Amino acid sequence: MFDNKASCTKFMLLAGLVAGSIFVCSGLTQAAQGNDKSVAAQPTAAASTASPAPKATPPASPVARSQRGAEFIRKRWGIDNIVVRATASGELIRFSYRVVDAEKAALINDKAKSPYLIEEKLGIALQIPQLEKVGQLRQTAKPENGREYWMAFSNKSKLIKPGARVDIVIGSFRINDLVVE
Repeated sequence: MFDNKASCTKFMLLAGLVAGSIFVCSGLTQAAQGNDKSVAAQPTAAASTASPAPKATPPASPVARSQRGAEFIRKRWGIDNIVVRATASGELIRFSYRVVDAEKAALINDKAKSPYLIEEKLGIALQIPQLEKVGQLRQTAKPENGREYWMAFSNKSKLIKPGARVDIVIGSFRINDLVVE
């Protein structure tokens, strides 16, 4: 794939830069917007005086809505800390997770399996973009326990927005009803 060691080094630096910028940008955005989950969950004084909307839906919950659901994902797929977040001004949807059992999580990092992010209401299936000089925007290294991994799906049309419920499918791996942050 690489002609020489310099090309490989350039690729690794570019991949690190892309991964770092996604991580830093999302952290800075949260800090700038004050997206502290404990603060966001508390109603404001103005909200308590306003009349509630009829048949209000409960706020979107993170991946596992219960401890039991999180435990199932941990035991079945060997991952936890699952996050699906819109990044790069909504043009990418980033799926990240932490490996707790490398053997079970190996399927997720398999290069031979094409990952899809599916939004069933709109009938959309997003793929990971294949960049000419960088390759796919996903990590495919052999999983290690305790490490975080990510992949970024192209959302150029920005049809999938924060709050949307999506599924992640990679071969036989499937997690349903994830909420995009």
